[in-house]
This record gives sequence, structure tokens and C-alpha cells, in this order.
Amino acid sequence: MRLTEFHERVTHRFGAAYGATVLTDHVLAAVGGRTAAQAIEDGVEPRDVWRALCVDFDVPRDQW
Repeated sequence: MRLTEFHERVTHRFGAAYGATVLTDHVLAAVGGRTAAQAIEDGVEPRDVWRALCVDFDVPRDQW
């Protein structure tokens, strides 16, 4: 997954404003206790970060 697609999915699922907050404020245990933004910056694959968000926010599997 490209970073552009990752951001599109976040915006589609959470909205622009709330999505930005989710990326910077919500800590994801699945990516080492980092926020999504930190994980992306540290080189974690966007697909892995997206899946971690999906698990934490109970996104239906068909939207992963």
C-alpha cells in the first residue's frame, strides 16, 4: 500500500479532522507503542499501520 492510499483510507474512514487526530494521538500497541504518524515516520509499512488502526477501531475486515 502506498502512503497516499493509506491517507485516503484514513480520511475516508475517520474524516479529515478526526483522521488527523487518530494519526497523531492514538497509540498503537501493534506497531511498538507508537502513534500511526510515528510508525510511518519510523519506516513501518503503511499497510501494517492501517491494519493496526483497523483492529483498534473495530473496522470491518472487508475494509482492511
